[in-house]
Amino acid sequence: MRLRQTLAAGAVLTLGFGIAPALASELFDACAAKAASPWEAGYAEIGLDGSAMDTAAAIDACTAALTEDPESAVLKAWLGRAYDVAGDSAQAATYLEPAATAGNALAQTSFGDMLIVGQGIAQDMTRGAELLKLAADAGFAPAQDSLGLSYDYGEGVGQDYLEASRWYRKAAELGLPRAMANLGSLYAEGLGLDRDLVAAAAWYQRAADKGDSRAQYNLGSLFETGALGEPDYARAAALYQAAADQNHGLALNALGYFKQHGYGLAPDLEGAAALYQQAADQGIAQAQGNLALLYEDGTGVAQDFALARQLYRQASQSGNTDAAVNLGLMYLNGAGGVRDLDKALSFTQQAADQGNPIGLNNLGHLYENGLAVAQNPATALALYQQSAGLGYQPAADNHKRLEASLQAPTETPTMKTYPKSKIDN
Repeated sequence: MRLRQTLAAGAVLTLGFGIAPALASELFDACAAKAASPWEAGYAEIGLDGSAMDTAAAIDACTAALTEDPESAVLKAWLGRAYDVAGDSAQAATYLEPAATAGNALAQTSFGDMLIVGQGIAQDMTRGAELLKLAADAGFAPAQDSLGLSYDYGEGVGQDYLEASRWYRKAAELGLPRAMANLGSLYAEGLGLDRDLVAAAAWYQRAADKGDSRAQYNLGSLFETGALGEPDYARAAALYQAAADQNHGLALNALGYFKQHGYGLAPDLEGAAALYQQAADQGIAQAQGNLALLYEDGTGVAQDFALARQLYRQASQSGNTDAAVNLGLMYLNGAGGVRDLDKALSFTQQAADQGNPIGLNNLGHLYENGLAVAQNPATALALYQQSAGLGYQPAADNHKRLEASLQAPTETPTMKTYPKSKIDN
């Protein structure tokens, strides 16, 4: 998954060719020590990643330095970066914009990204892309990566995957891990490039070795699914663990799934629940559904139908159709409360409308038996057939049974049982 991220907020940046004064003052040096990035020329040894920055100290130091030298674009860029990491986008923009106008590539990149996503300022994708292009043309790797994202998603420029790949490659060859991960994703998805999972894995590996959590997760997925040969759950688990250690939501969910089922490591139901909870707290719908299933069944946690319903609802609101299926079943069966056929129909219909095969099957059951809808065997038959066409065997069995019963109406139909939907990681 390729995500735009604000450069100042934890990303590794370079100043972009803003050279420090020949006779830098103590105040300048203090600001540099608090807010410079290890990607800046001359600051590899003292620069800090955003996550390691003491923003209050950086703001104090850089404010003092800027008071001494109020026209310095470098100091404005650093102070803007400090405010951005601190979460004050509006204040960050007041320093980044003039620094960008003065030609500072760090500021052009950070402010350009802010314009594209509308972070703390009015959104202006066209202007944002123009600023990124200026910094990218100057050879600034973070800008090259962000410009690649703009072409990738068509933000401020026409969507062009091939052009995106070119900019990602430039930044990747300069050593930027997230650009390596982005280039790997284009290879994995065959966007602008011939689909090549070996090349994708190679770029993911390079980024993963540098600690990029998205690359670690994506590479883990390739090993889990056997996309590179036989599934290698042990390697996948190790990569998921590395990404989860950085609080990557999807990796937390995937690692929880591995612990629940004993893939690549020892089964640990309580550990799985804890990981699902961490991911669910980040709004990861898959994790909310997985955790709901544990609470519904009382697996690794104390059984709690009310909490299961709540988690299924949260996941379904994010578009997770498996969660909608399971919530529909809880209302149909009265698990955790009174039976509510109207809600059972609503959530089952939601899943079916999005092509979930179990949702289609279960909706067929409602129509066959006249539950919350007028009984309609023909509609039920069509729904079973649609589900069966998606490979769901119980629906094929139900279609065969119902079709036979319609031809021999004296027979008493018996409904094929259906399982709860599996919430895959």
